[in-house]
Amino acid sequence: MRNIARLALFFSLTFLITFVVVIGIKYLSLRVEWAKNLPQRPETTLTIILAAAHWALSLSLFSSILISLNYSVRRNYSPLFAVIAVIVLSFLISFGISTALEQWKSVPPSQTQGMPLGGRGLILTNNLNRNETSVVLLNGTSEPFGPRVTAIPGQPLTFQRSTSPSVALPPVPFGDETPWFLKSISIDIKLNADMFQQKIREGFFSYFVYVGSLIFLLCSLGYSIKFSVWPLANLFLCTLAFRGVLAFTTFFNTPEMQEITSSFLNNKLPVTVALPLIFIGFGILVNIYSLLVYLAKRRYDDEF
Repeated sequence: MRNIARLALFFSLTFLITFVVVIGIKYLSLRVEWAKNLPQRPETTLTIILAAAHWALSLSLFSSILISLNYSVRRNYSPLFAVIAVIVLSFLISFGISTALEQWKSVPPSQTQGMPLGGRGLILTNNLNRNETSVVLLNGTSEPFGPRVTAIPGQPLTFQRSTSPSVALPPVPFGDETPWFLKSISIDIKLNADMFQQKIREGFFSYFVYVGSLIFLLCSLGYSIKFSVWPLANLFLCTLAFRGVLAFTTFFNTPEMQEITSSFLNNKLPVTVALPLIFIGFGILVNIYSLLVYLAKRRYDDEF
């Protein structure tokens, strides 16, 4: 019981620290993105915090499970009790935070107005690369869709008297230096967070089936992948496995895959339970494999 208490404390602290730190980083990122978009619309601080918290919940869940199970392996805790403890704690904390975030949306916050980015003749360009397209807003941010001059490298200047409001201006500055693998992770985490939010709106049972099966699969992978005696190597392999689960979840939840799955099931099974069944089935297979490996090693040790 002492080991389980230590694991529960370690998991809770890991989740809390990761959740708070990620909220702060994501909040600053969302504030910067909001400030760079034209035209600026009134935004609320609480709205940005909630968006950051939803994103942080998804990332914190994956990270805390991974770190906690790696900790339990290094401490030689009982695999069965460690996995059960992490599953229960993960679900209770994620459900509690998801419910709280959904309730806070009904709170009417005060709006935060955007700061003016510049007056007439504002130049939108990428300072890191002089060969990018530049746009000069002749009337500044007061008329972002008003007259402007576009400068494209190798082409004459183009004057436009007005731009349709349906065509959004690029962010300020132009260009994006973020590596693609970081973008893909951020997108998958956001889509996973949106799915958590959708399930909490559908009710406890829907949330329990989806999130519970996902946590079960993650805990099965986190405690079963031990291909190396080097802990950092196992942690890296588990990280890749978790990334694969996140990507598969995003891929399977796309409307196209939902239609294909629905036609394949032929209305014999709700499409909403197909992915949880895959999670549970694959998790059971991983646990069976882990048990067989454990029995084989134990028999080998008894013989020699």
